[in-house]
This record gives sequence, structure tokens and C-alpha cells, in this order.
Amino acid sequence: MQNFDIPLHDIKPIVDVQEYSFYYFLGVSSFVLILACGTAYLIYKRIKRKNALNIRKEHKNILNALDFDVPKNAAYAITHYGLTFASDSPRHVEMYKNLTSRLEAYKYKKEVENIDKETLGYFELYKEMCDV
Repeated sequence: MQNFDIPLHDIKPIVDVQEYSFYYFLGVSSFVLILACGTAYLIYKRIKRKNALNIRKEHKNILNALDFDVPKNAAYAITHYGLTFASDSPRHVEMYKNLTSRLEAYKYKKEVENIDKETLGYFELYKEMCDV
């Protein structure tokens, strides 16, 4: 019978190989996910800002479309919507106070006459001063 217990010195034992590809995959995936979320957030903010209601623009449109057939309602509307632009500058404040003092005669009475041309001129000047 033969003896096969010959010592072999040139064969090495099995060694664990460190595999990092899974960690690389997780890192790249996390980076791509964060980048995609950031891009989606920026797109959302841009769309939201684009579609936001601009109060100044709406009030300017209302002032431009006022109907002076009912002077009492027009006086109240000018006072209410004109206040949006009153704090833009000291000149606006002065003009708004002047306009509201002229409109006082058309507000607190049951029956009022039409708004006079001078007050309408002040209102037109105030509309031109308002910037959106």
C-alpha cells in the first residue's frame, strides 16, 4: 500500500478576499438619490414661485378695471386696493392720503353723486405711480 501523506509546502491555504463593490454600489446609489431629490426640489420650488399669486399684480388689475358707475363702491375699492401700494415710498404715502381724503365724500353717505374729474385725475396719477 502506498502512503500519500507527503507534506506539500508550495500550496497555500485559502485566503478571504475583501470585496468592496457592494459598498461602492451603495455609495454611488446614495449619491444619485440625493442628487435626484435635490433636482426635484429645485424644480418644485421654481414651479411654485412661477405660479405664485402676485397680490400687487392682482390689485393693480382690479384698480385698472374699476367701474365708476357706482361711485360708492369705487371709492371703497380704491381705498382698499390702493393701500397695497401706499407704503412704496413717501410720495406714495402722501398721494394715497390725499386720494383717500378726496374719496371721503363718496363713502359714508347713502346716496352720492358721481366722482368729480379732479379726484379721477388724482386716481389716474396714483395708478401710474403704482409699480408691480
